[in-house]
Amino acid sequence: MSTVIENVLAQALQMPPKERATIAERLLASLDTEADAEVEIAWQQEVQRRLSEIDSSEILCLPWEEVILKLRENSRATA
Repeated sequence: MSTVIENVLAQALQMPPKERATIAERLLASLDTEADAEVEIAWQQEVQRRLSEIDSSEILCLPWEEVILKLRENSRATA
């Protein structure tokens, strides 16, 4: 690791957690690429597809409480 990187890292690690989080967030945001935009578009399309399935009653949505009960029943049956 270069001396510059080591110095910056040493300084950052002495900062309060909120400031370190802000730095980390901004550094990560600076790495966003065109590929990330393509992934975001793909996710938006997937969300729209799933919403269309729900709106057309192609799939059935269950209340969370019912899902949890079924999961518990299944885990007891396999235990």
